[in-house]
Order: sequence, then structure tokens, then C-alpha cells
Amino acid sequence: MELRIKGSKISVEYVGREVLGIDDLEIFDYEKIGLVGGNGAGKSTLLKVLLGEITPMEGEVKRFGEFAYIPQLDEAVMESPRDPALMGKLNVKDLEREDQQIISGGEETRLKIARAFSEQVHGIFADEPTSHLDREGIDFLIGQLKYFPGALLVVSHERHFLDEVVDKIWELEDGKITEYWGNYSDYLRQKEEEVNRQAAKYEQIMAERKRLEEAAWEKRKQAGKIEQKTKGASKKNRTESGGRLSHQKPIGSKQKKLNKAAKAMEQKIEALEDVQAPDTGISIRFEESDAVALHNPYPIIITELSKTFEEKVIFDKASLSIPLGVKAALIGKNGTGKTTLMEMIIHGEAGIEISPKARIGYFNQQSYRDQGSQTLVEFFKEESDYGFSEIRSALASMGFKENDLRKKVSVLSGGELIKLNLLKMLLGRYNILLMDEPGNYLDLPSLEALEGLMKGYGGTILFTSHDRRLVENVADVIYEIKDLKIIEVRTDVTS
Repeated sequence: MELRIKGSKISVEYVGREVLGIDDLEIFDYEKIGLVGGNGAGKSTLLKVLLGEITPMEGEVKRFGEFAYIPQLDEAVMESPRDPALMGKLNVKDLEREDQQIISGGEETRLKIARAFSEQVHGIFADEPTSHLDREGIDFLIGQLKYFPGALLVVSHERHFLDEVVDKIWELEDGKITEYWGNYSDYLRQKEEEVNRQAAKYEQIMAERKRLEEAAWEKRKQAGKIEQKTKGASKKNRTESGGRLSHQKPIGSKQKKLNKAAKAMEQKIEALEDVQAPDTGISIRFEESDAVALHNPYPIIITELSKTFEEKVIFDKASLSIPLGVKAALIGKNGTGKTTLMEMIIHGEAGIEISPKARIGYFNQQSYRDQGSQTLVEFFKEESDYGFSEIRSALASMGFKENDLRKKVSVLSGGELIKLNLLKMLLGRYNILLMDEPGNYLDLPSLEALEGLMKGYGGTILFTSHDRRLVENVADVIYEIKDLKIIEVRTDVTS
């Protein structure tokens, strides 16, 4: 395998904070690497440093070959690729004949992928390439990348995609890279083993610390008793024999030995390795309240629903009944009407019957709004019955730090606002949640935290997602929009 990228002593700072501090890294032909880490860890920055788009403060990057870049959607789209066959497979419009301003997010992503593959390159760097792709698009991308002969470095929150494509994981944390062999599931197993080893080591050291502390305390206690006995003996001897001490030397010698033994144990305590307790995650216990309760066995019933939009038929006599309390996933290709159906439910259009006691919360990618001078905690308290400790735990589960709690909502990034609004819905006074692609733009730790929160939620959830793992791990029922109908394709609900 030929070396394609070699970096050494890479250092990047931003506003006085070290974002990257990597001693060395190498990427070879045929290597397919998944780059993971929390929001703000520096993943996109590292891609751009390796591509030469950002110059590090220190260190150097040597590139041996040509590289293509698939950027995130907020970066400029270039001209159309010159491979008509590939464009056809990806269903990409020709921008020389189409208005670039009217393409959708999915089309823009497909365009960037097609452009990268149409170039003759030795490596591809991709930043969230599955964003806005439907399952068909993701599967096509997986097939292309699996057999790409060059090097691949990809940032993605899509775990199925990472499992299918990569053979190595780079975890970026505190500016450093830790390397794990295997796909994302292998990485999770190795991380779990690390946590288990750390937990066992922590318990062992804590047990040894407790044993030594108790033993040292006992020695000090025995020495104290001897001291009291010595004082009593000294007083008695002074009275009886004019101050001559009886047995003072042997008693004093024993007391010194006990104090010496206690000090030795205390020194052993100081020498014990400083091991932190493993981070086992934060779980939220949802309250069982009347606000979540609904007495209808099917709080949303859709009967022979029909919908036409700009002469395009979306639904033709489609029917669906969503059971009470389930987590229902709605899947289908882009453009089949998933978001349209949610908006029809919100507006209570003809053919949709909703429980009179329903309180519906709706999340979509454009649903957040600027809350001005509100702090994060104030933002929650408006529509939540949960206390400060629960709100703090929920924020912590999504990666917000203690010093973030008093931040103004107006200073948060787009990704942070998305996480904030997801949490506000889950902790709000709702009993039905409609969630349109809730996992988009979340980092992997936040996405896994979201899964736990959705599974623990006491009300009914209808959500759309192209993320297979999110659907598999959360959904009790899966509905697919296909051929203008809504079809149940899987259920885990027992009658």
C-alpha cells in the first residue's frame, strides 16, 4: 500500500483553545477511515488541514496524490460532474441546464458525491456525505465507497454507513486521535471493553484505598490508646515513686511502631494511581404524568387520505392508525410525502382524526427560533414541568457542559439549537411528538443519547429518519410510504 497522507506535529488553535494537537498520522491506499468525535472536536478542521485548505499553526502535512472533497451542505456547490452515467445513477440534475438555486438538499448531496467520484483521485475526504440522502442513495454511496481503490477519510453520524464502509475508526478527542481497528460496531465494543476495564480498575483501587484508610485509622487509634495509657501510667508513677516512669520505654516503642505503620499505609494511599470513575452515561427518568396520558387506543387515525400538490399525487386513499404510546418510524424515498404527512397531521386536514386531548409537539430542521436573551434553563421552563436537576441532566446527556447552562440561547450554534429543541420537546407538556429527521446534524454521542431519550419517553412518537440504526433501535412500528399508500412493514407491539 502506498502512503497518501503523512502529518506530523499538527497544531491548530481557535480563540486561544487548542483544537488539534496531533503528533503524527498516516493514511494509505485502500484504507477506509471513519472520523468520529463530539460536536466541536475539530473533525471538519482536520479534514481541511489534511486537504491543505487550512494551514496549521505548527507542523506539516505531506500529500502524495490527488484528493477529492465532499463537503457539508453549507459549503459551495461546484459545477456539474462530467460523468453522465454516474449522474444518472445518482439522479443528479445537470446544473448547466437546471437552476442551481432550486435543487433540494438531497440533490445537492448527490451532486457533490457524483463530482467527487467523477474525478481521477487517489483519495476522497467526505464530511457527512449521507446528509439528506434517502436509503436508496445511502446504499448506492456505500456500494461506490466499498470498492473505491483509494484512501477514504469520512466524517459521518450514520452508523450503518460506517459499519458497511470503514475498516478503521479515528476518535478525535481533546485534539488527539485514538485509533481503533474495525468498523463502528467494533469501535463501540472496544470502547465498552475500555470502560469495563476502567471500572474494574477503579473499583479495585477504591477498595484498596478503603482498606488502607481503615487499617491506618486502626493503627492510629491503637497508638492513641497507648498514649492515653502512658499518660495514666506516668501520673500514677509520679505519685507513687516520685516521678520514676514504669515501663515507659517499651510502651513508647510500641506506640512509635504503630504510628510508623500508619504513616506507611498513608504513603501507600498517596502512591495509589489516580483513576477516574468511568463515564457510564446519563439516563433521564421521564415522569409519568396526566399530561402524557391519552385514553384513545389510537390517538392518530388516518382514513382514505388523498393529497395532491402542484398536480403531483402524494397520497391516494391512504390509511393508517398509530397505536397509543408507540414509537412509530415513517420511512420512504425522498419526495414520497413523509414531511407532508406530518404537516397534514399538525393542521388536522380532512381524513385525519386526532384525539381531542392530544398535545402535539413538532420538530423539523427549521423549527428552532431565536429566543433572544433567554438562558438555556429559562428556555426549558416555559413549557416543561421538570425541575432544574432533570433539565441539567438532559442537557448533559446531549453534551452541554455545566457552564453552558447560563448561556443565552441566541449565542448557540445551529447544531446546539437542534439539540436544545429536541430536548425541549421531549421534556415538554406534550403527549404526541412528530419528529422529522431528528438525528440529522447530531454527533454520534448525541445521537445515541437521543435514542435513549426517545425510547424512554412515555408518550407517542411518530418520526422520520433515513438512519437505519435509529429506526431499528427506537421504533416499535415501522410504516413505509410507497405507491401513494402507507404500509406497515414491521411491528414489535404486542397486543
